[in-house]
Amino acid sequence: MTDDTPAIEFDSVTQTFGRITALSNLSLEVRSGEKYGFLGPNGAGKTTAIGLLLNFLRPTDGTVRVFGQNVQSNELGVKSRTGALPQGFTPYPNLTGREHLEFACSVREVDTDPDNFLERVGLSDAAEQKAGEYSQGMTRRLGFAMALVGEPDLLILDEPIAGLDPGGAGRIRELIHEQNERGATVFVSSHQLAQVETICDRAGIISEGTMVAEASVSELQARIDGGPRLAITLEDEPTSVPDAVMAIKGVEDAWIDENRMMVNCESASVRTDVLVAFEEAGIEVIDFETERASLEDVFAAYADTEST
Repeated sequence: MTDDTPAIEFDSVTQTFGRITALSNLSLEVRSGEKYGFLGPNGAGKTTAIGLLLNFLRPTDGTVRVFGQNVQSNELGVKSRTGALPQGFTPYPNLTGREHLEFACSVREVDTDPDNFLERVGLSDAAEQKAGEYSQGMTRRLGFAMALVGEPDLLILDEPIAGLDPGGAGRIRELIHEQNERGATVFVSSHQLAQVETICDRAGIISEGTMVAEASVSELQARIDGGPRLAITLEDEPTSVPDAVMAIKGVEDAWIDENRMMVNCESASVRTDVLVAFEEAGIEVIDFETERASLEDVFAAYADTEST
């Protein structure tokens, strides 16, 4: 359920660390119930902004509010409605996955089976494994599971699918959409446009602590000629393009480039269908990346527009 009160407000926020200005007069409003992408290269100020949202930092100037509450003076009220996956999330190495969720449920005073959260993120088989033995992708999924406890009204996710394989990334994206459908506001921070455009409806781009562009994801994409190109690395060296890939509506072309499969897509939404087609054909995807429609392309497109 949503209302007219913004989920997140940065009101002329400046954050300095000595002579370094991490955020400069940043104003930002995220509507309740939307999926918002917070984009920018490394060092742009994204992590600082999340630190302010979670009250890990206090702004040098300006005000940060969550659902109309000042995050400094109403810290407990804000935290009770917020679930977060910080970029630097590090589990307790000697606790199992289940023990982490038991702890989160206890803190949130939630009477829910911890195994339910582990199952949702695909960690049931690792419930009794110590988190110190988890891979990077498993650690991100554990942190995401903990963020879901209590069905928070706001999810703050910093690089939520970093280090995940395509299957794990797809699972997390699906869960994010499910949370949004039940009414949660989702705030996703990333330096990769490819991650944000498959999750969010609207995005803001920050550079050197200043907002340089804000628009719907489709409007950002419209600034760029052509759709994304997927460069897919497979477990076995490809010999031909699967018919199932070429049959996908929105696939413009596909070919083999040395040990990779290259696929031109009409739009960002087609990429998931391409990856699923490989999986259903029994072809294991080791890695993939987007070679067009990058964050740098969007920066360039906005710079070209402003100079004309």
